[in-house]
Amino acid sequence: MVAKDALPLTVLKLVLFERQNKLIIDSYLLLSTVARYKMARLKDLYKSKIIQELTKEFGYKNSMAVPRMEKVVISMGVGKATQDKKFLELAKKDLMMITGQMPLVCKAKKSVSNFKVREGMDTGLKVTVRGVRMYEFMDRLISLAIPRVRDFRGLNANSFDGRGNYSMGLAEQSVFPEINPAKIEFQQGMNITFVTTAKTDEEARKLLQLFGMPFKGLTAVNKK
Repeated sequence: MVAKDALPLTVLKLVLFERQNKLIIDSYLLLSTVARYKMARLKDLYKSKIIQELTKEFGYKNSMAVPRMEKVVISMGVGKATQDKKFLELAKKDLMMITGQMPLVCKAKKSVSNFKVREGMDTGLKVTVRGVRMYEFMDRLISLAIPRVRDFRGLNANSFDGRGNYSMGLAEQSVFPEINPAKIEFQQGMNITFVTTAKTDEEARKLLQLFGMPFKGLTAVNKK
């Protein structure tokens, strides 16, 4: 039994959120959620290997100049929320289970009559993860979620914005092991943006490749 005082604040919020919605959280999932805060394998990988590899390839003279991960932004556009708010609550629950953090509700900036959207309506969700939680999310995405994508043929290696940031999309939330497919009421996709301190797309691509991102046509370095 895990002591209540020993749980991270985000886990306590998760339990409270589940109780408020009269859902039963699996004890194994709770323990694994607590355990993930005690490990950040990719953070250790960055310090022990990636910094050296990037310095060797790009010739950085100062370790502070080596590109690093700044944050990861996970967002969901929940169009069905304009018809029924329950879809937003279901998506919020799933996104919270995936990230371990309470999502921020995004509102429509302008009205679109064709989609029955009015300015100020709740239409999406967003979570920004940094630090240990960011590395932990990346580890689960690369090691567990992406390999479960149907007919996966690799990520587009050119989806950078010209400033060292990379964006990708997932068609459904069920690729994450935290989500029970039997309890999914509707499929919900998401966009994931990796924000780095790299000055060029080439440096950012190499950084993510060393973390194990399976880019199409490139060999993922971190396969452990």
